[in-house]
Amino acid sequence: MILPRIPQVVFFDAAGTLFHVKGSVGEVYLEYARKYGVNVSAGTIQQAFVKAFADAPPPVFAVTDPQAIKACERLWWFDVVHNVFYRIGMFEGFDEYFDEVFQYFAQPEAWTLYSETLSVLETLEAREVELGIVSNFDSRLYDILIGLGIDRFFGSVTLSSFAGAAKPSPKIFERALRRHAATAVDAQAATSAGMTGVWLNRVGGALASNGQITVRGLEELLTIMPAR
Repeated sequence: MILPRIPQVVFFDAAGTLFHVKGSVGEVYLEYARKYGVNVSAGTIQQAFVKAFADAPPPVFAVTDPQAIKACERLWWFDVVHNVFYRIGMFEGFDEYFDEVFQYFAQPEAWTLYSETLSVLETLEAREVELGIVSNFDSRLYDILIGLGIDRFFGSVTLSSFAGAAKPSPKIFERALRRHAATAVDAQAATSAGMTGVWLNRVGGALASNGQITVRGLEELLTIMPAR
């Protein structure tokens, strides 16, 4: 399938699309938890994290002050990580442990770009396509983008905690669009907002719905977009 025309702007998700955790969340959590006496496998922690993350409410908060939003983001993650170890065994010193892992994931060194990310962004930039990010990530994302060297590509970064709406709500995409006044390419919720949706499904298996375009890697996005 080829898009009918060149989009004016492409919105990307962040983690899991442009970059990913080095190793796995379970491995990182275990590395920091060992000194607190935690003795379970990284796989067990990873499974608990997936469930805790899925059970968490959308990261949308009833505050507008930037510092208050950041405090709410941190509390949101505290609840997620607490839920992980509630499932597998709580331990003394959890507050200090959480401080350590929260700070670790704020560092660009905790993340790595997918192999095709940089070349795809450079190609889209050369095609004069505006780029933006729409993500449920928190405000630590800004420093991560800078540290990974890709912040320069994006004309906008729209975060759920600051937008007052979280993916998959169309409202967060509509807010991002107002910053570009253009048509976008993103995921299924973007389609609900009147955009063209492209699902990046790196793991395979699951099927797209509602005629949604699916790609296995970012480089495939270039093959479905007509060149100028």
